Amino acid sequence: MPSTETDYSFLRKFIQSRSENILDPSRNDIFDARLYRLLQVHGMSGIDDLVRRLRLAADPMLDQAVVEAMTINETSFFRDQAPFELLRNELLPRLIERRGLQRSLRFWSAACSSGQEAYSLAMLIRYHFPQIAEWKIEIVGTDIHADMIRRAQSGRYQRMEINRGLPARLLLKYFTRDDDEWEVTPELRSLCHFQQRNLSHTLPALDVYDGILMRNVLFYFSDATRKRVLQNVHVALQSDGFLILGSSEQPAQLDLWQPALDDKTCYYSPR
Repeated sequence: MPSTETDYSFLRKFIQSRSENILDPSRNDIFDARLYRLLQVHGMSGIDDLVRRLRLAADPMLDQAVVEAMTINETSFFRDQAPFELLRNELLPRLIERRGLQRSLRFWSAACSSGQEAYSLAMLIRYHFPQIAEWKIEIVGTDIHADMIRRAQSGRYQRMEINRGLPARLLLKYFTRDDDEWEVTPELRSLCHFQQRNLSHTLPALDVYDGILMRNVLFYFSDATRKRVLQNVHVALQSDGFLILGSSEQPAQLDLWQPALDDKTCYYSPR
């Protein structure tokens, strides 16, 4: 039986209820593409068959698998160069100067997918700021996907992933080859910690960061969810810290955030 608009409408509401992600109602083809493999693995004939299973609410693992398949974000090493240039030239030097007594820095890579953003930040810090080699550096990567968190924790990447945005000098310095895969060195992995977390949920009370990267994820949320997420982020950010969003994203509550623009990108500081 062919899939109907009712099936796709159910799936959109299903995804939103569990992740608060809003999916474009004009793009039903995204469901077909992203759920194709899941349908095969579970021996289902089509989207309509999947919807019948989900309506039974009898398989929490299937529920989670559907949510994860539909909320995967595109990622790569040093994706969009401008934010990393901003970090290297302005934001990190400023933080390093201010944290000279504490000798520690803590960052959050939100919606980190398979970990490339967190490891990119770790490489940038280690390569360009050797003067803080003895500092305590922690980069926390979070994502709603359990599978993505496991991949990030493994620190292992295929050649195709390595070839997307990673300079050769950093590859040779911070990765070791293992057959067809490349593995992040223990030194770099020691800086990065990954955990499963839903951005729309309240953050742990003790989570406070010097810098937060939350790029290309807010536009999946409703206005109300975006507001709640950014309020949580505001509480979790040091008063002199920074927030970097995607190039097309901005916080609605400018009473909470002070925007700053350099030549190529924008970042925000808590008011």
